[in-house]
Amino acid sequence: MFIIAGLGNPEARYEGTRHNVGFDVIDVLADKYNISVNVRKCRAYIGKGIIEGQKAILVKPQTYMNLSGESIRGLVDYFKADPEGELLIIYDDISLNPGQIRVRTKGSAGGHNGIKNIIANLGTDVFARIKVGIGEKPKNYDLADYVLSRFSKGEREALDEAYIHAASAAGMIIQGEIQAAMNEYNRKVKLTEE
Repeated sequence: MFIIAGLGNPEARYEGTRHNVGFDVIDVLADKYNISVNVRKCRAYIGKGIIEGQKAILVKPQTYMNLSGESIRGLVDYFKADPEGELLIIYDDISLNPGQIRVRTKGSAGGHNGIKNIIANLGTDVFARIKVGIGEKPKNYDLADYVLSRFSKGEREALDEAYIHAASAAGMIIQGEIQAAMNEYNRKVKLTEE
């Protein structure tokens, strides 16, 4: 059973913000594989289904971003999943251009509070992840305000494509093809002008 969790904030006012790209990728996966993510468990909405021939659980933690690890830890324990081989986290990254994704097998939180909380709760930083670029914070801009802002039209088009790529990468990862996913998707993407 593979757990695929996208990070975000639960209220409607956060929909479409930079910090909620993890939720957006889960929506793409849910549509692609016909999985309803509507069951409450471990402070998250989850949905069970089959992705690329493998049993999977799609997850949207409802704890707010900074406490994502509490929900993820509960689900890992409940489903007796091995984080190092059966967990994939999808989340936003300000160090990547909008539309760029990066697949990793492990790593530090890199300043991302949601990932920091997951690492603290799991006691390991070894778990698969897909980072979705949301662009660098403009100078003199508060980070919290920036990650809770919405995308421009040009960025939105790049993000829509990134979500499709992230969903494809997730399908590869769940089949044990993380190296192939890294080779395919860990490349720079130029942002088209508006």
